[in-house]
Amino acid sequence: MEPADPIIVVLDVDTRRAAEGVVDRLGTECRIYKVGLELLTAAGPGLIERLVADGKEVFLDLKLFEIPTSVAGAVRAAGALGVSMVTVHSMGGTGIMAAAVAAAGGFPRLRVLALTVVTSMTRADLADVGITGSAEDQVLRLAGLAEGAGCHGVIAAPREAGALRGRLGPRALIVTPGVALPGEARGEHARPGTPRAAVAAGASHVVVGRAVTRAADPVAALRRVRGDLLGEDRT
Repeated sequence: MEPADPIIVVLDVDTRRAAEGVVDRLGTECRIYKVGLELLTAAGPGLIERLVADGKEVFLDLKLFEIPTSVAGAVRAAGALGVSMVTVHSMGGTGIMAAAVAAAGGFPRLRVLALTVVTSMTRADLADVGITGSAEDQVLRLAGLAEGAGCHGVIAAPREAGALRGRLGPRALIVTPGVALPGEARGEHARPGTPRAAVAAGASHVVVGRAVTRAADPVAALRRVRGDLLGEDRT
């Protein structure tokens, strides 16, 4: 993965036709796309194969949380499709993360990222499941487990990017959903930040969705995100 191109666009649609429409409209403006469980279930692996064939990189966000053998099988399947990044859930512990990393070893371009704490969760949500302390405390704890298991990076909210960069060092991938341009609604994200702030703090990638894919002009919307990263006013 080239950090020189830090923007990942979420294909947050529910059909292959709609996803291909977004990709076609963005053209060469976007190189990396995120495919999640909804779209994978609706469209199947054919969409991923098409994206890879077109020279795109695919972030397959599966949040794998299963027994190690099943996780390893899913990671190998992702690698065979040509995926660039796949996610496992760090709450599954060292065993499943290490199994994912071992399975990815047969695919040199595949990176395993560990989801830490989803961006919609607050301290109160963590308390509901018996976790004391702040979201950042939990993120850093899980990031340490992911590092020990050999993961190539983590998924976390923009607000944790700085602490994670300090914890994981310069080479780790830190992918941050939950970014929004100044003045935009933060949606379901409880710990948001701007693209520029996330990258300045240490994020290697920012993930953007509806602000681009549902825009009247997706290309212009994506360019605004890129402008924010560069400190430019493109309104």
